[in-house]
Amino acid sequence: MRMHPGAEIQIWVQDEARFGQKGSLTRVWARRGSRPRAPKQTQYESLYLTGAVCPATGAAAAILTPTLNAGVINLFFEELETQIPAGVHVILILDQAGYHVSHELRVPKNVTLLYLPPYSPELNPMENLWHFLRSHHWSNRTYENYAVLLDAATIAWRTVCLTPARISSICNFPYLRQALGTN
Repeated sequence: MRMHPGAEIQIWVQDEARFGQKGSLTRVWARRGSRPRAPKQTQYESLYLTGAVCPATGAAAAILTPTLNAGVINLFFEELETQIPAGVHVILILDQAGYHVSHELRVPKNVTLLYLPPYSPELNPMENLWHFLRSHHWSNRTYENYAVLLDAATIAWRTVCLTPARISSICNFPYLRQALGTN
């Protein structure tokens, strides 16, 4: 790109997910006519996983926090900056949540923000990753306290991110492949 001569351009996508004790139920295979039991928890502790991935390479960055605001997004940007290789400029696709458009944000120099249109979560590949984590790691379970939630979220994120090919397959949307010319 003209603004970043000599830099490799990578497209990353970013979003946040709430994960907590008031979990979600997921469909399960069962014998017709049976009613399989699944745990349901009605406590209310939760945490937020703020993450970004590069669908082309499978690279990922994330932080876990008890709250979500512009300050947390700044902490996330600090973590993201450590995950971007030297000589790479990232175009970060994200939604227009209030904490993403705050004047308090400190965006790293090697990152350019590109906002999705309002109310269009279907365009954000991270939604597929959250669905995958919920259906394969976080649903139909109970969590005793915040520490257990934190451990479960950390283990799930690390398990998924150990395989860059998995990140690429879950998050690689056709419009991104088209933009990169890898259709």
